[in-house]
Amino acid sequence: MIRKTLKKTSKSEKLKAFIKKYKVPREYLSANRRMVSKAVFIGLFIAFIPMPMQMLLVLAVMPLTKFNVPIALAMCWLSNPFTMPPMYYMEYLTGAFFLGSEVAPVEMTLEWFSKNFDNIFIPLYTGTLFYSVVGSSLAYWVVNHFWRDSVHRDKKLHPRDRN
Repeated sequence: MIRKTLKKTSKSEKLKAFIKKYKVPREYLSANRRMVSKAVFIGLFIAFIPMPMQMLLVLAVMPLTKFNVPIALAMCWLSNPFTMPPMYYMEYLTGAFFLGSEVAPVEMTLEWFSKNFDNIFIPLYTGTLFYSVVGSSLAYWVVNHFWRDSVHRDKKLHPRDRN
């Protein structure tokens, strides 16, 4: 269903007018399996990184590889003010587990973070690396799998039943 919606949207006259008006390269809005799965991978990889302005990093990756930029930007929104504290705490706990370090009791105050930043930095980014690589790779595989499955299902339909 999402695949069909993306295909219909990519043929929209409004989108064509937007592309023409702002001279956006068409490949950055392409809705094929490769572009969408790469966008999900890049967006989620960056979403797990604790840093400000993650969306700018997505835009900085644009010259290096081609992917569906709007989808990658949307994937960055996984980490928002509501999800950041549990995500980063989970990353910190995972990193501390991998490093075998002791977990300090965490307080959600700026004062505590400024005092303990040196102690939590390495475990936090160790956990970040784990979740960025594993989470985004898993999402890449899932998107590819379901996209291919959707294409195979559509091919099995009788030609008059296809949209």
